[in-house]
Amino acid sequence: MITPVCGLSGRVPSWSPAQPTGLAEPTALRFAVHREPGGEATGYALYRSKAGVARVIEVAAASRQSYAALWRFLIDLDAHDGLVYDGAVDEPLKHLLTDPCAVRPTVTDNLWVRLVDIDRALTARRYATPLDVVLEVQDTFCPWNTGRHRLCADGDFACEPTRARPDLRLTSAELGAAYLGGTTLSELAAARRVEELRPGAVAAVSLAAVSLAFRGERAPFHSSGWAFPAF
Repeated sequence: MITPVCGLSGRVPSWSPAQPTGLAEPTALRFAVHREPGGEATGYALYRSKAGVARVIEVAAASRQSYAALWRFLIDLDAHDGLVYDGAVDEPLKHLLTDPCAVRPTVTDNLWVRLVDIDRALTARRYATPLDVVLEVQDTFCPWNTGRHRLCADGDFACEPTRARPDLRLTSAELGAAYLGGTTLSELAAARRVEELRPGAVAAVSLAAVSLAFRGERAPFHSSGWAFPAF
């Protein structure tokens, strides 16, 4: 990918890109590979065709140039009136087009996250800014997660149980929504799903600062979409 995207999973040798396409009797899966002048492969696209519509299964590119070249190839396919593609909400494609309005996006559910071990999960991820915050978490499905967790991310990364006064209160559902860096804690707080317990000057860290630290450079996305798992 041009920029690594959270949500993509590792693939085992038996992985197959065969997934439901929404096209009746589509063609066999077709591949397009982008190579540099020296022969190095720097991107690929997978697609199927049916009745003048190309269903693009996946586009992966190691550079901006290969990303643009692959989409040029797909857009220029002969005997096709349109393309259908499940992409991330911040997919750069529309910005490549002379008419960005030619892209007609529809937002659908794509990726769900359930944190089974909050301390391990929050220790394993990386953060956009330094952070030292105490989270009070409620989790009725995995009750061992219920309690206060101190998350420190400043060179070293650690999350562990604590008795310290909490800064934010939320459930495991909100924490899962924010974990991959897409949904922000600030927007969840605006919907009254995250509570700032020590607002203003009293707070050791603000809601806005925690929300920023959790943000990713790209929106999370899984390429198999609603068909997950596809392998």
